[in-house]
Amino acid sequence: MTTFTAALTLAQALIRIPSPSGAEGPIVSYIQRVMHELGYDEVHVDELGSITASIYGNRPGLSLLLDSHIDTVEVANRGQWSVDPYGALIIDGSLYGRGAADMKGAAASMIASVARFKEIHGNDFAGSVHVSCTVCEECFEGYAAALVAAHTKADVVIIGEASELDLKRGQRGRAEIVLTTYGQSCHSSSPQRGSNAIVAMDKILGRILALPTPSCPILGAGILVPTDIISRPYPGRSVVPDRTTVTFDRRLLVGESRESVLQPIKAVIEEEGIEASVSFQESEMESYTKATIKAERFFDAWVLDDEAPLVQLGLDALHKQASERSSPTIASAPTPATTLGPWAYLPSALAPGPRRWPTPPMSESRSQTLSVRMTATSP
Repeated sequence: MTTFTAALTLAQALIRIPSPSGAEGPIVSYIQRVMHELGYDEVHVDELGSITASIYGNRPGLSLLLDSHIDTVEVANRGQWSVDPYGALIIDGSLYGRGAADMKGAAASMIASVARFKEIHGNDFAGSVHVSCTVCEECFEGYAAALVAAHTKADVVIIGEASELDLKRGQRGRAEIVLTTYGQSCHSSSPQRGSNAIVAMDKILGRILALPTPSCPILGAGILVPTDIISRPYPGRSVVPDRTTVTFDRRLLVGESRESVLQPIKAVIEEEGIEASVSFQESEMESYTKATIKAERFFDAWVLDDEAPLVQLGLDALHKQASERSSPTIASAPTPATTLGPWAYLPSALAPGPRRWPTPPMSESRSQTLSVRMTATSP
């Protein structure tokens, strides 16, 4: 069986196992069995439930981590699928299924390729190679991957997210900002008896959205976009709200800090004399191992230089695999690299990864496809 066929077969098997965030136990058990059968030197499941397989060379060298995540979002709109989201069907050269592109296809390719490398070379190489399948990425991008990188002492990280087969050498950071204005609740028939938190929010929201944000020629603009607004009590039946909260998505550039991001908003609040608070969102969830994940939603931006040795090495490897020449570009969507910032974010040169994300309009199933037309260069 070729490496490509082995990877494709494994990808189909992974797609057929539902693995929404927080419920990855069954797929981890399956991957653990596969990794042992493939002859990895070590297979490790950490406290969150992420699984990592390792091979070790007989000479000193770098630690290389090939990272993927195996959780997916739920299938909440099954009626929009033209195929079974867990059927893993191959139609006209594309593999269909929840997680095919994001990112069970890459996980399968990495597992199969490193196993093949081990079969050919044994332990006659320098350093170590690790393949991680992390959990809860859809909710906490990069949190679990950072734990794996620390465990493997990774010097270099390759992430198999969809990249149009371009090498991604940087990424904007991301923060979720929570702004709350406060008032005093009363019956809406006598609003003068209280203080309306919505009115307070109205006084500052426009100014905040008009605040200038930084930009740079590589990463683009550090945008600030409101994504949610809600008042308390909700629904507010005949009650003046005492609290209104707006959530913002803020894309970050290199050099921005927690203080520099929040300070302009705090200045507007102070100038308007509004009772309000602003902070970064904190989220919490339980992994399938019952471990608690709790993190602040602030992830730094990062960029590697075009001429960095790691970037050039990645380009050379990618050119040998792809029929079209790649170029170093910037990742636009959130990936585990938001937490792995000091390491490299590269497409997997070993994986038969997706050419690109489909663009709307599309059926739900079209957004979960992986091209399987590429041929593997290794046996």
